[in-house]
Amino acid sequence: MLDSNISTLLRSIPAMDDLLNTPWAARFSDSLGREHVKEIITEALDDIRSEIRTGIQIKAPLNELAVIRAKNLLGKRTSSTLKPVINATGVVVHTNLGRAPLADEALRAVHDISGAYSTLEYSPEKGGRGGRNDHVEWSICRMTGAEAALVVNNNAAAVLLALSAIAAGREVIVSCGELVEIGDSFRIPEILSFSGAKMTAVGCTNSTRISDYSNAITENTAVLLKVHPSNYRIEGFVKSTPREELAALASSRNLVFMEDLGSGLLCPLGVPFANREHSVRDCLEAGSGIVTFSGDKLLGGPQLGVIAGSKNLIDKMKRHQLLRALRVDKMTLAAFEATLRIYLCGRPGEIPVIRMIEIDKSDLLKKARALCRILKDTATNSGINDFTISVVETDDAVGGGAYPTDILPGFGVEISPVSGGEPRPRGSAAGSAESLAAGLRTARIPVIPGIRDGSVILHVRTLLTGDEKLIAASFADAIGKDD
Repeated sequence: MLDSNISTLLRSIPAMDDLLNTPWAARFSDSLGREHVKEIITEALDDIRSEIRTGIQIKAPLNELAVIRAKNLLGKRTSSTLKPVINATGVVVHTNLGRAPLADEALRAVHDISGAYSTLEYSPEKGGRGGRNDHVEWSICRMTGAEAALVVNNNAAAVLLALSAIAAGREVIVSCGELVEIGDSFRIPEILSFSGAKMTAVGCTNSTRISDYSNAITENTAVLLKVHPSNYRIEGFVKSTPREELAALASSRNLVFMEDLGSGLLCPLGVPFANREHSVRDCLEAGSGIVTFSGDKLLGGPQLGVIAGSKNLIDKMKRHQLLRALRVDKMTLAAFEATLRIYLCGRPGEIPVIRMIEIDKSDLLKKARALCRILKDTATNSGINDFTISVVETDDAVGGGAYPTDILPGFGVEISPVSGGEPRPRGSAAGSAESLAAGLRTARIPVIPGIRDGSVILHVRTLLTGDEKLIAASFADAIGKDD
């Protein structure tokens, strides 16, 4: 039997019809439909009932709380969960934030093609069916030196398709030091198994010699596989077999030498450690028969996977039944074709990822000083003075698995709570670094910062044009004042 106080509280919750017939509910009905609005309000009211029954103290009047909860939940359901954010982490190719932002030319191409019918699989010259891969193959080959090329929806798919087409039912030899895992979904052993190939791991974690590969070859061997050490680097006593030696061994034994490059580097980078990452052309010229790589890492385009190399091998993949399940859509192709065109025209600096990696440190300092001034003005106008704002040096990163141990020296803006500052609710000034960072992340325009030594750090390397004013608006929002 319910406690009388609980029963009284439950009866105080507004009736569904009272809420559903309000003007604000009617506005949500225009975008969601009345029945869906009713379901969402019911969900909000059920949450309140559950809290009452479990003894959670509710201080606000229940009629007000019900309206607030219902409006918040309806607002969440009617807004897109996939939304733009400002990357102030200093990680250029940030996987969780969508990796590479597209160049302006690529954005225009997506816009132009997405709202119309297109020549996706139609040839005006033939007056009949065309191939969707035709839109990008020529450009890929020009940029990499490959005989042929094929695109699928990501690099994991590229590896899977390539192995399925050329090694199903046969052996693939790979170094123990290259059995990589990327995130929690791409693991070389599992990909090999799923493709139908049998993995033969050779050598040791830190040392694999050409003799290890040679001694493991059997009549059933199809591929020698080299995998990019994404997200990690082994240092100290390390022996890795050069791709030139692997290519020569594969050629002498009538095998395929395949390389999963991952990063998709197409041109030299203007950073001191650039030679640690090989370009796709480097790999093919060294003798790789097949190279797979991502379109949205160092290449700076949309998410896709590219397979480039021998025409004979690529043709097998084009005929494979798995390809249809892995193909890319018209918007991805439009963005990729435009991105490749930028490279072909010799303008890689127009690609955001390249520009962010190569930006001069003096330019970063100017950006940091400008952002610092804007945020100080915002704090002054908000009447908030319980933190300090200053320009600091930062350690930035390329991200995306490339150059995992290398630092890009940069600058940023540090926001430090006054000594002894305690976490405060949003809307009551800065509080701790953690509460301020949470406020920035949940502002109307989300800003994703870094935190270092109890301070919020806004790295300017990864800011796009116009982000500074947006950060100021989100900062004002986070500390409780709307501009």
